[in-house]
Amino acid sequence: MSGYLNKATLIGNLGRDPEVRTTQGGKQVVTFNVATSESWKDARSGERVEKTEWHRVVIWNEGLGTIAEQYLAKGSKVYVEGKLVTNKYTGNDGVERYSTEIHLTPYNGTLTFLDNKRDEGRAPGSTRSAAPSRKPETAGADAPSGGSGPGADLDDEIPF
Repeated sequence: MSGYLNKATLIGNLGRDPEVRTTQGGKQVVTFNVATSESWKDARSGERVEKTEWHRVVIWNEGLGTIAEQYLAKGSKVYVEGKLVTNKYTGNDGVERYSTEIHLTPYNGTLTFLDNKRDEGRAPGSTRSAAPSRKPETAGADAPSGGSGPGADLDDEIPF
């Protein structure tokens, strides 16, 4: 192990539909923005204050990018795990600027859909019949799946 770690983890909602581009080399790149919010009670006024941060996510993994393009849409709730990359560029006004992104690469990146509804997160006009049913792991996931209860609505396709 190298002793270094560059890892960013987010849970948030997409601010718009994923955008697909192709590099000059022919690689597919998918980008989208994820909003994370936090709220607290202001000590002076006693009012609830909310702050939203926006994070740019770039998927360099073609397979994962294709899935994101097909099933994610504005408002979809996702879990993203990738590495931070800061780019330096010069703006139109000649001033140097920096942009920090979260990159999901073929070997270092995780994207998990957190929406519970089967069709939620599917792009309008999509020809697929249903989005994948992928539920986050919870403490009640080990409950027996018979009858009613936390494990009763699981849609497992396990052959045994």
